[in-house]
Amino acid sequence: MKEIKVPELAESITEGTIAEWLVKKGDQVEKGDPILELETDKVNVEVNADASGVIAELLKDEGEDVEVGDVIAQVDENGEGGGSEEETSSKNEEPESNGKEEKQESSGDEKKEDAAGKDSKEVIATPAARKRARELGIDLSEVSARDPLGRIRPEDVDVAAEGGKKQETTSSSKSSSEDKPKKQEKKKEEAKKTEFDKPVERVKMSRRRQTIAKRLVEAQQESAMLTTFNEVDMTNVMKLRSDRKESFQKKHDIKLGFMSFFTKAAVGALKEFSLLNAEIQGNEIIKKQFYDIGMAVSTDEGLVVPVVRDADRLDFAGIEKGIADLATKARNKELGLEDLQGGSFTITNGGIFGSMLSTPILNAPQVGILGLHNIEKRAKVMPDDTIEARPMMYIALSYDHRIVDGKEAVQFLRRIKEMIEDPYDLLLEG
Repeated sequence: MKEIKVPELAESITEGTIAEWLVKKGDQVEKGDPILELETDKVNVEVNADASGVIAELLKDEGEDVEVGDVIAQVDENGEGGGSEEETSSKNEEPESNGKEEKQESSGDEKKEDAAGKDSKEVIATPAARKRARELGIDLSEVSARDPLGRIRPEDVDVAAEGGKKQETTSSSKSSSEDKPKKQEKKKEEAKKTEFDKPVERVKMSRRRQTIAKRLVEAQQESAMLTTFNEVDMTNVMKLRSDRKESFQKKHDIKLGFMSFFTKAAVGALKEFSLLNAEIQGNEIIKKQFYDIGMAVSTDEGLVVPVVRDADRLDFAGIEKGIADLATKARNKELGLEDLQGGSFTITNGGIFGSMLSTPILNAPQVGILGLHNIEKRAKVMPDDTIEARPMMYIALSYDHRIVDGKEAVQFLRRIKEMIEDPYDLLLEG
């Protein structure tokens, strides 16, 4: 019997959640065939069979958390699947029974196993639940499932087993058995009072959402995070885009968006204020000599931050194509680990959802993140003291005050503002 274990996934990924089994007990598989989809904190990955044969047992359920090295299934390399090792062992031991009494006991056991097997086929239950039922001698047809789809899980079997024991111990006392329903009803009423008075829906957080929540809290607990703000007049960028959009798209087969301007501006500012392109490791500051810019992308499963590599070496078209490619892969759930690892600085654009102002949270271990917001016409006092309605955007920089001082943060954001308000220099540099 060959054990299938959770393989090494990536340096930073040590655990995941079984999203879906692609095979079932008794299926024939070849070495290298995908057998399950594993949800990690970054992407979903397929785990392949490392041996050919028949799936003899699935040892973990969908929705269960597993770690690298955990045994999740067994493959019968001789092609004789369909039964667990315990059943095979019991069958091999049957001929060794000699006494009449032993034969009768063996016969009785077989009848119980046959009955349990028959019942288990008539109900929907996870492999772990079936195994648990065999261990406890529980008839699956008498187990109530709490799963909305009617699937029996191991905890349902445990509840059934505990219920049976309670009934046995209380059957001798008439008064206790009469008081039990009243006590249970009282407990239910008390539980309801401590919960919600109106209908609610409980939904288990996905592995990715749990990790996002954990890391966001860690980022706030482990860094001295502050945010500084400024506003940018988008008049010149919008005029430049309007003048060049047709020729740019015709030449590069991609639209000229705002993100390429801000990416170019961020790279330029990072070169001047290098501590915002660094991270802390122990008592050392690691100043990165590359500019891999993370682009926060919202998906149905949560926020992901794919990375545009070597943004300082790309022109506007290269940046736009890189962002578009990553966004498409994110929406189609095709991002690989290589798309998400690393990154030296992050840009997040809440403006696409209509956000006017926000304080973005650091993408640890990075020490800086630039937040963009929606563009709205606001009154602006011009140099000649006249007032004009101009397209304005608030921008925010969250930074780790442990290594970045307020002066540097303010100057960094000021430099972003200057480059966006005079974008022609960016085009020349690009």
